Amino acid sequence: MELPKVSVIMPVRNDEKFVKRAIKSLLENDYPGDKVEILVVDGMSTDGTVKIVRELMSKDDRIKLLKNPHVYTPHGLNIGIRNSSGEIIMIAGSHTSYSKNYIRECVNGIVNEGFDVVGGQMITLPRSNTPKAVAIARVLSSRFGTGAAYRTKKFDNDSTVEVDTVAYALYKKSLFENVGLFNENLIRNQDIEMNIRISKNGGKIGLNPKAESYYYARDTYKGLFMNNFLNGFWVLWSLNFSKLAFRMRHLVPLFFVFGFLVFLFSYSLFKPLFWIFVGIYGLYLGIILEESIRFALEEKNIRIFAHSILSFLILHVSYGMGEIWGLIRFIAKLFGTR
Repeated sequence: MELPKVSVIMPVRNDEKFVKRAIKSLLENDYPGDKVEILVVDGMSTDGTVKIVRELMSKDDRIKLLKNPHVYTPHGLNIGIRNSSGEIIMIAGSHTSYSKNYIRECVNGIVNEGFDVVGGQMITLPRSNTPKAVAIARVLSSRFGTGAAYRTKKFDNDSTVEVDTVAYALYKKSLFENVGLFNENLIRNQDIEMNIRISKNGGKIGLNPKAESYYYARDTYKGLFMNNFLNGFWVLWSLNFSKLAFRMRHLVPLFFVFGFLVFLFSYSLFKPLFWIFVGIYGLYLGIILEESIRFALEEKNIRIFAHSILSFLILHVSYGMGEIWGLIRFIAKLFGTR
């Protein structure tokens, strides 16, 4: 059976530090070279990103450069899909590199295992070798940190397993004809919304543990805070544009932060409630202490302990704060105020 052609769509903007590594990892995949095209969609970069892509293009005609005058990721994805020639679409991130078997294994999940969407396991790596960067990467790889199976779960076998969402996925192109393109109102969470839409329409999403992507996490507290604040904000602000942009587990940080605000006033209002919260947040602190000790021991660096505690707190609190702000903005718009 002839293998399908794969069109890799990679939205970029000011990614000069990472884009070369990402593209080269895709060019070096073991999928037949004549069955791969890479469409880099530039969101009006102001650094050296376009120059780097053009240099790679001069050496390999499988790379094409497209412009995204709208700047944002969902627009770039849709521009890429509209200009693609493959039967399968891969959504690739520019801050990520991919195992040599990534495309082949994900295509196998679609062609031979009956899935409509397949991605691989995401391995989160530190952007630098500092204790802070290592701690942030470990926290983002922890099930208690994020909870997403493609980031954290270890699988006992190598076959593709069904999940509700996955990163850097390969899609049957025909799916976009059936359910539509990415929602361009969603500056973030557009991939989650797409996967939920596909599931609602009977599509089957899979994760192939043999395929791995390597994501380089932010290495500062400010970067961690801002990224997750915006992710949280778009969870609930997205209600303006779609009812399918999140699952219930994404609301846990909202309840975590809101519950803490209630906890601060609960002693004077209702003392039994105060002690319930003491138990809940005491358990939370116990878990992050245990995880942080484990990270420090495994990395053989005591400084990672404190950085891990702070990273857990920043991750969860920033996401929850973003959700609260998104909810406030959504309600304000609902009632016609700004």
